Amino acid sequence: MSVRGADTLGGRAAVVGIGATEFSKDSGRSELKLAVEAVQAALDDAGLTPADVDGLVTFTMDTSPEITVAQACGIGELSFFSRVHYGGGAACATVQQAALAVATGVADVVVCYRAFNERSGRRFGSGVQHREPSAEGTALGWALPFGLLTPASWVAMAAQRYLHSYGLAPDVFGHVAVMDRRHAATNPDAYFYGKPITLADHAASRWIVEPLRLLDCCQETDGGQALVVTSVERARDLPRRPAVITAAAQGAGRGQEQMTSFYRDDLTGLPEMGVVARQLWRSSGLTPDDIDVGILYDHFTPFVLMQLEEFGFCGRGEAPGFVADGALPLNTHGGQLGEAYLHGMNGIAEAVRQIRGTSVNQVPHAARVLVTAGTGVPTSGLLIGADG
Repeated sequence: MSVRGADTLGGRAAVVGIGATEFSKDSGRSELKLAVEAVQAALDDAGLTPADVDGLVTFTMDTSPEITVAQACGIGELSFFSRVHYGGGAACATVQQAALAVATGVADVVVCYRAFNERSGRRFGSGVQHREPSAEGTALGWALPFGLLTPASWVAMAAQRYLHSYGLAPDVFGHVAVMDRRHAATNPDAYFYGKPITLADHAASRWIVEPLRLLDCCQETDGGQALVVTSVERARDLPRRPAVITAAAQGAGRGQEQMTSFYRDDLTGLPEMGVVARQLWRSSGLTPDDIDVGILYDHFTPFVLMQLEEFGFCGRGEAPGFVADGALPLNTHGGQLGEAYLHGMNGIAEAVRQIRGTSVNQVPHAARVLVTAGTGVPTSGLLIGADG
């Protein structure tokens, strides 16, 4: 998909299987084991076997290589294997890669997966422990000496500017946290099942990095999630209702860095997500008014608000009111704040459930779902729809 024109990928591939491990704080098993469990569960859900798979896609950050997962799952020959960079920004792009392979005949059945022990093992929230000898590591040298060591601190810079520019207070972020936890409270798979919060709870939670409080920050999770992608034609012969990939896009903006794009002219938006939004709307022919459900990447609450504005659901600075009014069903699984932090892959699974009509917080007649990947980094997005 070009940033200047529409593409022809939409409608040629579908997600036909979703599978996950339990979401915990201490899985007690290796990340490879988590990946294998998730892949097997997704194949079972799709009505397919390891012998049907000829493609695998994951994140550059995943510790379980494609060939190792294939071997452990009993998958045979692979004609396609790929990885996508930039942390959570890779989530929707894994499905885009799979759809591209299927649409061009490079592969027939592609499984996308992500698995980690992000609580009991490496904790992203602990911040940068050392810098890699790379251009990306060097770029962090402009932020780390000033105390910006964690993802929360990087996001806080943009969040503070957002509040200042629109004359808002930090409590506006609470609308996102309350919404996510409300949905998580009715989701038995969510870590915060049965534990809704109020705006008062949000306001009472401790500061992490002003203006971000504890309840503005996503949790840390052990677990795995996998998705199975094949052609729409083959999908129609499988047990589950196809979730058609209507459009898929990646995006990086001018002056883009990983989470520290502080030298742009304006810090109140997410230009990389704007690139994704323009491509998705252009290629699908859809508009914000056509969307039934939004699954927006929510590692930190302020970036959910900025995403709504980048996609044109509301004007600049108007997203807090948009969320408070419940103008669009959002993160019906509980999001990464409420269900689990799986680098956004569990959000794609929720979009599939909404299309199937099997979500625990089902939106009636949901036929078009927007899904986004990680924000503040080069990112990606999907429009997923019903077949026919």
